[in-house]
Amino acid sequence: MEIRKNAIYMCIFWLLAVATSFAVNYHGSLQEQQRLALFTARSHFKEILVTRQWNSRHGGVYVPVTDKIRPNPYLDVPDRDLHIDADLTLTKINPSYMTRLISELAEESTGIRFHLTSLKPIRPENKATELESAYLRQFEKGLVEGGEVLVRDDRPYYFYMAPLRTEKACLQCHAKQGYREGDIRGGISVTFPFEGKAPVMIMLLSHVGIALLGLFGIALVSKKLQESYAIIERQAVMDALTGIPNRRSFSENIIREFDRSRRSGEPLSLIMGDIDCFKAYNDTYGHSAGDTCLRRVALEIKACLNRPGDLCARFGGEEFIVILAATKSSGAMTVAERIRRAIEAMRIEHRQSLCLDVVTMSFGVSTMIDSNVASYEELVKQADAAMYHAKQGGKNQVSCHGE
Repeated sequence: MEIRKNAIYMCIFWLLAVATSFAVNYHGSLQEQQRLALFTARSHFKEILVTRQWNSRHGGVYVPVTDKIRPNPYLDVPDRDLHIDADLTLTKINPSYMTRLISELAEESTGIRFHLTSLKPIRPENKATELESAYLRQFEKGLVEGGEVLVRDDRPYYFYMAPLRTEKACLQCHAKQGYREGDIRGGISVTFPFEGKAPVMIMLLSHVGIALLGLFGIALVSKKLQESYAIIERQAVMDALTGIPNRRSFSENIIREFDRSRRSGEPLSLIMGDIDCFKAYNDTYGHSAGDTCLRRVALEIKACLNRPGDLCARFGGEEFIVILAATKSSGAMTVAERIRRAIEAMRIEHRQSLCLDVVTMSFGVSTMIDSNVASYEELVKQADAAMYHAKQGGKNQVSCHGE
């Protein structure tokens, strides 16, 4: 029972450990996806930053004016537009304008959106959102970058933002706003679709498999332990040679039966039996034959007991003892005589026996009635004394204490 109880505790602990592992791995998977998203967004930001620096160091770049690319009305420089001929006009693209054009192209082809923004934007469309404004204020306090998962229209997105510092080339447009070289004048946000889903089914199935494997292992170990414990427990109360209960088992049972007999007032009888001239048997036929004889005698005594509650045990050496609950002396004498005849009828050869030429046994019977015996030890002594009386009377007989 203790092994089963401990096995249940181990199963509960194992399931909790597997569940904890699943939760940790699931959370770790989500964190890893967010770390990957942060790395991706940071890479996109750096790419935009490099293109802006290239543009800025060249003082802007000229591209043909088309329906999609119009002159920048917020770029106040004298050489903004160059009229090459009647069919070709070039307009200067500064870093900010180029960022917007790249963002439009990236959003159209990949779903990634770049947004150049500031708390003091020159272009109204560059006005910061509430979230961007919060990050811009944190950048002014020293924040290096930031990112988080957003949900828009029931779809998750990853939002990243990092600051832009004023470079010398930027002062051409932004000096009049009060910016100096090195000041944070805004930032660029990067937004792109974010799956944000850990491989739940794969993780779940793998952890369920681990859980079942662990439970199977615990059950298997528990079963083996129970079997081993049962063997040890059996060995502790069973006689290894004869296969019937040993003296320890007898002691445990006689204590229980003696107490019950005293409470109920029912009689309790013992039969003590000893193989006659067994030393001579061993000397004649050898100890191996003696062991075989003991086993056969033990099984025959057990076979002579008709009630499930009756117990026969090996008391020691060639001595055997029988507990007969709720049995008077007359009934015990009948059982003892039945056993005696059965042993004699086995016809196990014993040429050195002093009474017959076969193995025989002498028996002594003692009975407790109305608590006339002070202890179970006294009841055993009485049965032993009666058996000794049977030995003295010529062996191969049954003697009752007090008669």
